[in-house]
Amino acid sequence: MRKQQHPKGWNEKKTNDSWAIFKIMGEFVNGFEKMSRIGPCVSIFGSARTKPDNKYYLLAESIAKRIVEAGYGVITGGGPGIMEAGNKGAHLGGGTSVGLNIELPFEQHDNPYIDSDKNLDFDYFFVRKVMFVKYSQGFVVMPGGFGTLDELFEAITLIQTKKIERFPIIMVGTEFWQGVIDWIKTTLLEKFGNVSATDLELIHLVDTEDEVITILDSFYKKYNLSPNF
Repeated sequence: MRKQQHPKGWNEKKTNDSWAIFKIMGEFVNGFEKMSRIGPCVSIFGSARTKPDNKYYLLAESIAKRIVEAGYGVITGGGPGIMEAGNKGAHLGGGTSVGLNIELPFEQHDNPYIDSDKNLDFDYFFVRKVMFVKYSQGFVVMPGGFGTLDELFEAITLIQTKKIERFPIIMVGTEFWQGVIDWIKTTLLEKFGNVSATDLELIHLVDTEDEVITILDSFYKKYNLSPNF
C-alpha cells in the first residue's frame, strides 16, 4: 500500500499546534486568576472606530459611569472607540475599569483609562471571549461591526442553550439595532421558525443610560451576582 504523502511542512504544523496548547492554557490560567478577583462587572461592546465626538461614544461613557456608580465594574475589549468610552466612564466614576486586549494588525491598542492591574492581553479571540462571558453580569451592546455582532450572538446562543447562566443583554441604539431585531422576528422566528419566541426575551433594546441601569437592577433583584459557569 502506498504511503500517504502530506504537503510540505505538515508535520511541523502538527508539532506547532501541539505546543500552542500550552500558550492557550497559559492565557486561560492568567485570565481566570486575575478576573476572579475583580468582582461583578458589566461588559460594554461596540465599534473600535467610533470617534470621541460621536453620540454613541458619549453615551457609552455615560452608561459606564452610571454602571460603576450602581456598584458594578466595567469590562471592555480595551481598545479605542466604544471600548475607550466604556473604560473612560468607569474611570471617571471611580469604579473598576477592565480591559481585555487582543493583538490585531489594525485598530487595536490599549486605551489610557484601564486600571493598571486590570489590563489583560490575549492572542486568542476564543480565550478572550470566555473571560467576557464568565465574569460579566450583563452585556451592554453599542453600535459596532462584525466583532460586536460575534460577541452579541455568542452570548445569546450560550444562554439560549443553557450552557451559561442567564444575564441581561442590552442593545443600545434603536436606530442601529432595530433592523436586526426586526429580521430576527420576521425571518428567523415567523418565516422560518429557527428560533422560539421565548428566545427574544433574552434581548432588551434601549436608548438611554437610565434604561440600562433599570434593566440591570431589576434583573439582579431576582438573581445572585456570580460567575456565569
